Amino acid sequence: MPEGDTVLQTATRLHEALAGQVLTRSDLRVPRFATADLSGRTVLDVTARGKHLLTRIEGGLTLHSHLRMDGAWRVYAPDERWRGGPGHQIRAILANAEHTAVGYRLPVLELLRTSEEDRAVGHLGPDLLGPDWDPGRALDRLLAAPERPLGEALLDQRNLAGIGNVYKCELCFLARVTPWLPVGALPDGALPRLVTLAERLLNANRGRPTRTTTITSELRTPPGPPSPPSATAAPGATAATPAPARAPARPRAPQPVRVQERLYVYGRARRPCLRCGTPIRLADQDDRPTYWCPGCQSGPTP
Repeated sequence: MPEGDTVLQTATRLHEALAGQVLTRSDLRVPRFATADLSGRTVLDVTARGKHLLTRIEGGLTLHSHLRMDGAWRVYAPDERWRGGPGHQIRAILANAEHTAVGYRLPVLELLRTSEEDRAVGHLGPDLLGPDWDPGRALDRLLAAPERPLGEALLDQRNLAGIGNVYKCELCFLARVTPWLPVGALPDGALPRLVTLAERLLNANRGRPTRTTTITSELRTPPGPPSPPSATAAPGATAATPAPARAPARPRAPQPVRVQERLYVYGRARRPCLRCGTPIRLADQDDRPTYWCPGCQSGPTP
C-alpha cells in the first residue's frame, strides 16, 4: 500500500530514470490531457510531497500524480516487457532514450504549471520525509481538533503528510491506544512521542524494499510444558498389584520462540499479538480496515 516511504522510493526511481533526459515519448491517457505532448522537453526532477508525486518538466510544467490505494509507476528498459498490469490500466507513459516510465491505475493525474503546484499540494501539513518537516507544527495541527479520533487525525494529510493506513494502525499499537481514542484523551506527553516515532519509522523505511515496524525479532514464551505422561502398567501387573509409578518426566523450561514479523498488527486479524498473545481485532474506521490488539491498546472500540 503506497505511503510516504514507498512514494519517496517511487520518486527516487523516477528521478534516476528521467531527470536530465529529453522525453522522446509522452502519453497521458486521461481525457483532459490526452492531447498534451511533452516530447522534446527535459525532465528536471521528480519529487515526493507526502503521498503525492511531482514530475517537473522543462517549460514550467509539472505532472502531478497520486497513487492512492493501488496506483503504481514502473520503470522499464527499452526492450523490457511491461509487467505492471493490463494495457487498459495504463494512465501515463514518459520515455527517453534509456528508460520508459509507465503509470498504472493512477487515480490522480494532472498537468499544471509548476508555479501553481500549491493547488495540488498546498493543503498538506509538514512532510514527515521532506525538508519542511516540523514536528511542532504537526503537533499543533493534531491538537487543533482534540475530539477527533487519533486514527482519523493521523490519516489527515493536512496535519502531517505521509502516514497511510498501515502506519496509522502500527503507530496506535506502539502508543498502546486504540485508533478511536480522541486525540485530546491521550496521556500527557504521548502525542509528541507519537509524532517523533512517526518520523523515525518512515525514515527507517525510506530505503527498505519491505516495510518493517517491528524490532528485528520478538521473543515470545509458549504455554507451559505438557503434563507428564500417564503411568503405564508393567508386564504382569493387575488391578490388585498396580505397577510401580514411573517417575514423572522432568518438565522442560519454556524456551523463547523467535517470531519474525514485519508488522505488529496490520494484516494480522485473528492472529496472536506479538506482545501479549491476544488475537488481533479488525474493524472499519472511516471505511478503512483498522487493526488493533484489545490486550495491549486501551481506549474506545467499535
